[in-house]
Amino acid sequence: MKHIFNVEGMTCAHCEKAVSKALLAIDAHAKIVIDRTVDFVEVLSDLPAEKFIQAIEDEGYRVVH
Repeated sequence: MKHIFNVEGMTCAHCEKAVSKALLAIDAHAKIVIDRTVDFVEVLSDLPAEKFIQAIEDEGYRVVH
């Protein structure tokens, strides 16, 4: 499944790396695309979106619907 999130608060490459690492901790085989300039995070995974939303928010970022 493709999950697309609008994530506020990512301002630098470190932020992207932190989000990516958190998402891969949930699903090591997920395909992840992040573009912090437009607050975009895409995750290709069979796991439910809620798991990824929680991981992003646990890192201190806000997922906007």
